Amino acid sequence: MIRSRVVITLSSLALAASACTPESSAVAYTGATVWDGTGAASVANATIVVDSGRIVALGAEVQPPRGATVVELDGKYVIPGLINSHGHVTGAWAEAEVTDPVERVRGDLLLYARYGVTTVNSLGDEAPARAARDAASPTDARARILASGPVVAASDPAGARAAALANADAGANWLKLRVDDDLGAAQKMPWEAVAAVLEVGRERGLRVATHLFYLDDAKRLLDMGTGMLAHSVRDTDVDADFIDRLRASGVCYVPTLVRDVSTFVYAERPDWFDDPFFVAHANPGQLARASDPVFMAAMRESASAAAYRVALGQAQRNLKVLRDAGIPIAFGTDSGPAVRFPGYFEHMELQLMVDAGLTPAQALESATRVAAECIGMEGIGTLAPGNWADFLVLGADPLQDISATHQLERVYVGGILVP
Repeated sequence: MIRSRVVITLSSLALAASACTPESSAVAYTGATVWDGTGAASVANATIVVDSGRIVALGAEVQPPRGATVVELDGKYVIPGLINSHGHVTGAWAEAEVTDPVERVRGDLLLYARYGVTTVNSLGDEAPARAARDAASPTDARARILASGPVVAASDPAGARAAALANADAGANWLKLRVDDDLGAAQKMPWEAVAAVLEVGRERGLRVATHLFYLDDAKRLLDMGTGMLAHSVRDTDVDADFIDRLRASGVCYVPTLVRDVSTFVYAERPDWFDDPFFVAHANPGQLARASDPVFMAAMRESASAAAYRVALGQAQRNLKVLRDAGIPIAFGTDSGPAVRFPGYFEHMELQLMVDAGLTPAQALESATRVAAECIGMEGIGTLAPGNWADFLVLGADPLQDISATHQLERVYVGGILVP
């Protein structure tokens, strides 16, 4: 049971990190088993001391400072907040009554946070995403966001360069492009246009994330200087040459397994539509869309849906090979577009990674420390003194069973309890 040794109201608990006494503004979270995301073993009966949104001390021997607010987490499990290195934050998931575009984006970020996703790298978005990023407080009780601007899709080098420069001038954190033919249904972006975007990235100091499908394209993109392989290789087995190139490049490999699930899963009503963890924050409009009989019938009859089901298996096999080879795997889901439910899809991705053969600890490390390193954000991804107090409180140990992440009881972003 979660208890506090001081008498506080529900509203003041929601602002626990800023609660203070005359002697201390710190909050001490005591009694939980803490996995800090570094790869070290969990620490039982640990205390986390937070002040001004950041962790100031953590360990089994740490004592709450005099006058600190103490929140007891006896029997609970604490892990860092999840970090999605490939999502899409557009405002499509906010409550229907929210009309302001920036507030709609903030609604998406609140939805992510309610499911324990405390940072999202948005790879394909519009100006409201950047406005929400720029207006955010470091201790806002929503997911943190990086934004790339719209996906660069021009087929000619001049147009691609102009679009990339426009995103850079607008303050993008990343650039994003697609090198994929949608299983033969579309024209792949010409390599000359790809090169133009990568050139802008080098000029402006921005990494370029590339959507891909094929192994040969992945190799060529690594040679050209891509900053992220934003999806799995799904056409064939990865080989030693690719592994060597990927290791030498230091580039993030982001599997986004659940993205492919979304292309076929709604052919029938998914069992997880009855999961209380999903239902708690499921968007009614998107739920209705995914449940529409016409939509479901089209998915059942879709040749691409069947092909992506096969591709998912290939992606999982390649994930296991790459992880066994020591390649850092950065967690990402491609959630945010229609029927790709932000927040819940991240927990599905963790399960798919474990189903592929990763241990729960490896999957969680991908979703915390490795993802933070991939997107280049400091102060998140691990629970350590000096870092932001972005953490999840769980009712069971996710290192024993990854589905324990569904037993999410509280989420803190910068020490602030997410409502």
